[in-house]
Amino acid sequence: MTAIGHRHFVRLAVVLASTASAKFSTASAMSAAASSSSRAIKSVAVSIAMEAEASPFVKHLGLTADDDFFPPEVPFRAFRGSHGECQLTVVTSGKDGVYGTGADNVGTVSAGLMTFLALQKLKNGGDGSGADLLINAGTSGGFKSKGAAVGDVFLTTDVANHDRRIPFPPFDVYGIGKVESAPVAKLAEEIGAKTGTCTTGNSIDKHDWDQRHMEENGAAVKDMEYAAIAWSAELNGVPHFGVKVVTDIVDG
Repeated sequence: MTAIGHRHFVRLAVVLASTASAKFSTASAMSAAASSSSRAIKSVAVSIAMEAEASPFVKHLGLTADDDFFPPEVPFRAFRGSHGECQLTVVTSGKDGVYGTGADNVGTVSAGLMTFLALQKLKNGGDGSGADLLINAGTSGGFKSKGAAVGDVFLTTDVANHDRRIPFPPFDVYGIGKVESAPVAKLAEEIGAKTGTCTTGNSIDKHDWDQRHMEENGAAVKDMEYAAIAWSAELNGVPHFGVKVVTDIVDG
């Protein structure tokens, strides 16, 4: 890992720790989680694609590995513990064993499956109440035109796909798959973060059509997972938002 990469991962850990402190111990918690919910936030799932991104946060809060959390057939990993009165479950995508590369399982396929399995486990493997909130954390590209700079932290207002091009209805709307995040304005103010739209694609680079979809959806940051994670959260009825640390500028 490069020194620059490590710095951004540590930055992500610090932001997540600040988010945890703000969300789980202040009056803004419910407004940032779900306006339709009246219950306290007691269980939070944090979905992070790469173990290197998750490791500083896991260590900071002293979370421990739960090797029995996921079915043995999948490579995903879970780390669990508590922060105050809130139970935390951090899940990562693990390493590739299908293609024999040992690389981190980045992208939408593993992210969506991992998140769905995690939320089902929390719903069916505990007291039945499940997760009250899902946070997708990770690094991202940022758009200078939307005020992003390297090192900035964005909390998402919504998410869409930028590389699912199906140009006839109703699949055009389905392909974009825009989903609202839980309200984050108060939380962003508390931790000094920016807010904006995230768009997701399965490639680090971008095609001209990807760029068009990003612009049409007002992307402030781009990643490779959140749209799929949001889809799984929506299926489970769990409020969600993304925490994105900008590591590079897409339009600069």
